[in-house]
Amino acid sequence: MGAAARSFTCIEMPMPDRRAIVNPVRGKKPPDTGPLAIMAATESDLRLMSHLADTPVVEQRKLYMSSLQVHADDQRRFTLAGPMVGAPYAAMIVEALGAWGVESILFVGWCGAVSRHVKAGDIIVPDSAIVDEGTSGHYGDPTCRVALPARPLVHQVRLALQLQGARFHDGAVWTTDAIYRETVDKVKHYQSKGALAVEMEQSAIFTVAGFRNIEAAGILVVSDELSDYQWRPGINTPAFKIARQTACRAALSMANEHKTLNAEP
Repeated sequence: MGAAARSFTCIEMPMPDRRAIVNPVRGKKPPDTGPLAIMAATESDLRLMSHLADTPVVEQRKLYMSSLQVHADDQRRFTLAGPMVGAPYAAMIVEALGAWGVESILFVGWCGAVSRHVKAGDIIVPDSAIVDEGTSGHYGDPTCRVALPARPLVHQVRLALQLQGARFHDGAVWTTDAIYRETVDKVKHYQSKGALAVEMEQSAIFTVAGFRNIEAAGILVVSDELSDYQWRPGINTPAFKIARQTACRAALSMANEHKTLNAEP
């Protein structure tokens, strides 16, 4: 997994001392997660995927303020975890999953359209995330402003969406810590950088996963629009509801295929 998982930028820059005093640990009774975990940002998507999964839940437990479900049968084993909001908390979940042996993480979340070419109900597959959050800098060069997903996993995401008959956008997203500070100036700035949308977790997930040698990718559903500097909610539109279903089904299909490909002979 080495080179594929570590496909992020700037994190290899030298730093004085990156050893941490406190580190994630497996614990006395770690869950048997399987190699792939789906992190759901919202409770509604977590419930939807749990309902849609044709693999039974064999273990369920609390994970900080979230829940963790292990789904497994004779051929497949994967984990659902969520909900979560913001870069620091998402990083905690990534750290815990990595300590338990997860090798690949797929994030399913919502975002706000920044590009005028993106509308509520669209799906975005991030090929990069612009860092405007405070967590990533603790894992590498604080001047790094872009985090990248694992390219092979992004390819699998695209195939999974195509198999669902979905159209989607590829491109950069802007990750911020401050949901109520998406100012006109900031939106214009990130539009000029080519950002398709704004959200709160993706760059930290890419950075922390890369630091821990875990593959990570994401699927984002556009829930609202900011591109004309007015807020236009879209969560009640039919297009958004259909896109959520599509994104969740694609994520579960990846979990099934990933487990099949990685099953022991």
